[in-house]
Order: sequence, then C-alpha cells, then structure tokens
Amino acid sequence: MMSINLFAVSIAAIAAFILGFLFHGPVFGKLWMKLANVHPTGNEKFADMIPKMLWNLLAQFVTAFVLAVIYLFASASPYIGGKGILGGIILAIWLWLGFLVTSSSIEVIWMGRNYKLWLFEVVCSLIVMITMGAIIAAW
Repeated sequence: MMSINLFAVSIAAIAAFILGFLFHGPVFGKLWMKLANVHPTGNEKFADMIPKMLWNLLAQFVTAFVLAVIYLFASASPYIGGKGILGGIILAIWLWLGFLVTSSSIEVIWMGRNYKLWLFEVVCSLIVMITMGAIIAAW
C-alpha cells in the first residue's frame, strides 16, 4: 500500500509559501501592488502579518496534501500524466486549469475584479502548482 509522503508535502508547502512571498514581494511586488491597488503607508508591522502568513502556510499545506493524494491515485493513469516528476507537473497543470483558473475567473466575470490582477495571480498559482507537483512526485 502506498502512502502520502508528509515530508514531501511539507517541502512543497514551504516552497509554495516562499514562491508566493517572492512573487508578491521582492520580485514582482511593485507590479502586484499596482494591480491590486495596494498603497503601503509605511506603518505596516511584520508582527501584524504573522497570523495571515500562518494561515497562508496552512492553506499551502492543505493544497500540497490534496495534490499528493490525487497524485497517489492519478499516477497509475496514463491519461493524467503517469508517474515521476513530469506526471506530477502534468497533474498540477490539470488541477490548476480545472479548479484554480476556472473558480477564480468568477471573480472577474461576476465581481468585476481587475483581469490583469487575476492574470497575475493565475500565472503565479501555475508556477506554484507546477513546483508542488514536481516536489511531491520527486519523492
């Protein structure tokens, strides 16, 4: 019987958390703030962000765990991607397309969210999902 590798899930969650930080901070932070209409006041405190960061890390862990569960079952199917890193990446892309892109598009279609911000977020989530899929499949 195969089981979920919690070490790989944890590493994938941490990698996703770090990528999210990089995309919304040092790498593309200025672009993201412009698209999201975020205007820092200079009074932001790191201590105030810790609870949100912990919730975010938990969300990444849940995503990585679910991805690992689906990979466990899907790796036996040649239709979803098969085994190995490439299979993990293909599965991640299918899940990204079928769930993340489609469910978040509702915010643009019905709620008037800025489509450029949506596009930024779905590209970031694609990179995160591919990374998590590769890490989970590698172990």
